[in-house]
Amino acid sequence: MSFLFKGKRIPEGVDPARIPPGQTLTAPDRWPLLHFGPVPNTDIAKWDFKVFGAVEEELTLDYGELRALPSKDVIADIHCVTGWSRLGDKWTGVPIRTILDRVKPKAEAKYVTAHCEYGYTTSVPISVLDQEENLLCYAWNGQDLTPEHGWPLRLFVPSKYFWKSAKWLRGLEFMERNRLGFWEQRGYHDEADPWKETRYW
Repeated sequence: MSFLFKGKRIPEGVDPARIPPGQTLTAPDRWPLLHFGPVPNTDIAKWDFKVFGAVEEELTLDYGELRALPSKDVIADIHCVTGWSRLGDKWTGVPIRTILDRVKPKAEAKYVTAHCEYGYTTSVPISVLDQEENLLCYAWNGQDLTPEHGWPLRLFVPSKYFWKSAKWLRGLEFMERNRLGFWEQRGYHDEADPWKETRYW
């Protein structure tokens, strides 16, 4: 069953206040695939993840070391800039705050750029990254992410439009000044706030 709310059909039992303006729920069994370029063919034995830049202690982890870190489950909603949303999925990974505690960002670090396969980047202020729900994410609803959805690792920042939760993550660079990423240079709004509909410049 469903009902209409402000012209949108909302499934029964879903709080309409959870759906930002301009968004529509995707089907429960559907997670749309959107990315630029091919899906990487990852050799996990050679894969690593680096944290560098304006930090006291740089960090490099192989996949085994990453998965050995304490993990956390987060129940969160996601919202794509193209207009679809999913509600209440379970995301699993390493809490971002675990990484921040290890690398100790310097006082001048104000922004973080996510570096991914094929040179893709996106950035968020460190004040946004340093939130309880943010993860280095490797699993969704109890299963490892598929390669199409970002395995072996994606950033997870559910407070922003989902392109900020960058797939195929290989590093985090801490910086004094912001650097626009791939989509931000092509017209997407750097703030990426679903509730303000800051989709495009």
